[in-house]
Amino acid sequence: MRTWLNGLILASMMWAQGAAAETVLVVGDSISAAFGLEIEQGWVSLLEKRLARQDESHDVINASISGDTTAGGLSRLPRLLAEHDPDVVVLELGGNDGLRGQPPLQMKQNLAAMIERSRESGAEVVLLGMRMPPNLGARYTEAYAEAFDSLAEEADVAYVPFFLEGVGGVPGLMQHDGVHPTAQAQERLLDNAWEALEPLL
Repeated sequence: MRTWLNGLILASMMWAQGAAAETVLVVGDSISAAFGLEIEQGWVSLLEKRLARQDESHDVINASISGDTTAGGLSRLPRLLAEHDPDVVVLELGGNDGLRGQPPLQMKQNLAAMIERSRESGAEVVLLGMRMPPNLGARYTEAYAEAFDSLAEEADVAYVPFFLEGVGGVPGLMQHDGVHPTAQAQERLLDNAWEALEPLL
């Protein structure tokens, strides 16, 4: 009888652990903070809704801040990991580093440190890459893209090379500033992220 009861308790504990909601933490900049839009229109909110429609038990935490850089994200990450204990961390940073002309190598090192710390906390990581417009010069834009591509390969991380694929430069999908996606673009952004994110959920 005692053996059966112990088995029942153990099975109940395992079921409770399996039923627990997984946490997805998004650490990004204005693109993930839904700059110029209602927060409910942004791709992170759409991710939460998609998971709910699929009856997936996930908590989605949007820790994105407009204007943030990889250095800012790196400084914020330890507190976020301790507070939310995420199962998956989505890194959408680097755009502001590029627009400010910061060294791609420094951006890469910051992102590498964020990947390492996320994994040390037990989380899987998705890296959403960015590309710079050609007006910054071929030398810089190539070095910038290479920083993302080489990091993804070296860290063996789930990776989207260009998060704005199919959105950047497309009429109607970018706001008047030419930098931030419109509400109509958010579903495409989610689809871009989903390709790398879904296998980890």
